[in-house]
Amino acid sequence: MTFQSLRSITEYNVSTFRRHYVSEIAGSLGDLGTFLPIALALAANGTVSLASTLIFSGLFNILTGLFFGIPLPVQPMKAIAAVAIARSFSPGSIAAAGIFVAGVLLIGSITGLLQWFTRVIPIPVVKGIQVGAGLSLVMAACTTLHDLGWIHPSWADNRLWAIGVFVALLLTHSTPKRLPYALVVFIIGLVLAIIRSALTSNLPSFSIWNPHIVVPIGHEWSRGAIDAGLGQLPLTTLNSVVAVVHLAADLLPSVPTPSVTAIGFSVSVMNLIGVWFGAMPVCHGSGGLAAQYRFGARSGASVVFLGACKLILGLVFGESLVDLLHRFPKALLAVMVIAAGLELVRVGESLNTSAARDLGRQVEDESGERVHLTEEERGKRWMVMMVTVGLLVGFKNDAVGFVAGMLCHWAYGLPGLVERVKSRSEGRVRLP
Repeated sequence: MTFQSLRSITEYNVSTFRRHYVSEIAGSLGDLGTFLPIALALAANGTVSLASTLIFSGLFNILTGLFFGIPLPVQPMKAIAAVAIARSFSPGSIAAAGIFVAGVLLIGSITGLLQWFTRVIPIPVVKGIQVGAGLSLVMAACTTLHDLGWIHPSWADNRLWAIGVFVALLLTHSTPKRLPYALVVFIIGLVLAIIRSALTSNLPSFSIWNPHIVVPIGHEWSRGAIDAGLGQLPLTTLNSVVAVVHLAADLLPSVPTPSVTAIGFSVSVMNLIGVWFGAMPVCHGSGGLAAQYRFGARSGASVVFLGACKLILGLVFGESLVDLLHRFPKALLAVMVIAAGLELVRVGESLNTSAARDLGRQVEDESGERVHLTEEERGKRWMVMMVTVGLLVGFKNDAVGFVAGMLCHWAYGLPGLVERVKSRSEGRVRLP
């Protein structure tokens, strides 16, 4: 990155924050519905340090905002987190998983494999991964809401709160000027959490961060890399690198889009540093980007603000925040996740329009007119996307959805390939 481009990004961040600081602050909170539950679950198990997670994720928020100039999220590696929670991983095992994924991505970034991988993936498959990720977020949030009662588990966290917040979300679409929905909901949730903590005398206290080093030993390396790291690789590559680059181009066309290599390198560096101090393995994700965009973030200033808040909280309060954050209403977080998921699902509508990156670059035919898709071609592209979505959601696995979508894409292209091979063969036969 040149000094000139860095200066241009800084000017964009500053000017955007000055003009729309409320929207930028509100948008920065959009991804908390994913970040908080996973970070708290891992911290409660003693698998990660909440203080280190807040400090390093905050630091990386600041750096990504400054270098990329877009509201790029720093969110948990979900596959690793799921395995770590289910199997009660030790700090060393989850650190090994993060280091393994970071190492593979670093090799892919340096060698150019990530760039090649992105070029060969058809846009319908990429859109399918994005839509599938959005639907997965909605389904996960609905599961959380289903577990709530009408007045339970608390007067401050139940289905009545969820319905009220969801209705408010719908009303924000009809207002002439979008309200800072995420900011208002977060403040309400924080007030409720403080009241609940005060009633049990468990308010946070000053607890200066005391860093400690986590070094995986013996079987922790194999357990982390094989049991959790391997499952995370396709998710990180497809959703946190490839899909996030395409989504950034779709949502923020006026801002320079980070390269796949830069995003892959960023994910690698974050985990090659943070996990040694007990921080949660993190990545960038299309769901988090969609969430922050949905609630108003348009520049890197939003995540710089969020990162500064995380950094201060981690340094000053540290582990004492666990109880307070556990009392943040799940109903409010779930609705925020639903909003983020629906924003990500919406990108699928541009599949067969000029907004799709491959169609936007279509060449003109011999008459000088732009080539348009036939109804059959539109149907095939739609089917490839929906096969990717269906298998991804059905199996809850990005890799399965990706493979299914690629197979569908290749199946549609097979007749044309056969015709080309046949034409070449006939041409060789006619040669004297």
